[in-house]
Amino acid sequence: MSRLVDAHCHLDFSAFAADRAGVFERAREAGVEGFVVPGTTRDRWPDVVAMGAREDVAVCLGLHPCFMDAHDDPGDIAALSEWLDRHPEVVAIGECGLDARFADSWHAQWSLLEAQLRLARARRLPLVLHCVHANDVLARRLRQLAPPAGGLIHGFAGSPEQAMAFYRLGFVLGLGGATTYPRAQRLRRTVAALPDDGYVLETDSPDMPLAGHQGERNEPARVAEVCRIVAELRGQTESRVAADSTATARRLFALD
Repeated sequence: MSRLVDAHCHLDFSAFAADRAGVFERAREAGVEGFVVPGTTRDRWPDVVAMGAREDVAVCLGLHPCFMDAHDDPGDIAALSEWLDRHPEVVAIGECGLDARFADSWHAQWSLLEAQLRLARARRLPLVLHCVHANDVLARRLRQLAPPAGGLIHGFAGSPEQAMAFYRLGFVLGLGGATTYPRAQRLRRTVAALPDDGYVLETDSPDMPLAGHQGERNEPARVAEVCRIVAELRGQTESRVAADSTATARRLFALD
């Protein structure tokens, strides 16, 4: 089977502090050749950038909507611009986005997202977007702003129609643990209908555990299991899904 890329994993998180070397080793044994690690808060950026010293790790920097209490807008936006100046190895802006589960911070989320969208547009960098219960409003804003480098809709769980709306805007869909649950019938229909260049595989480690692994820490080695499920849903071989998803990840993030 072709080698895999985990296009979204938080390997900088403390959940991996005790055995990070083992996590990388298990991933390599499972056929994972690359890892994309997004930033979530300003205080995490140093650890994220440090991870990028590995040849198999690409890094992104952003401000996550689920951690609004940790952000200082506009101070963090100015800092993000400065970090991008100092670290040209950063491959995307993110993880940023919208999460409608946190209604009390909805307006603040939008403000922070808008600033990051404009920064990505100005720097022609792709975006790594977190979007929960907000697919339609996010797609509408992306259509208006037209960020030139597209990006990734991480952890996608929407309909085929929503997926194609993002795809037509230059975004690919991140497929992870949610696709492994048989009850996720709408998402599974979406996975089956995506263009071959319309998705990447991811784990969101240490979160979003796969079916059969509920309550366990997720890790990049399990992207191979995601690949197997996606292949079944698409009626393709695992090698084909691995090759297509890896090629898309390498194109999106300009990986060597």
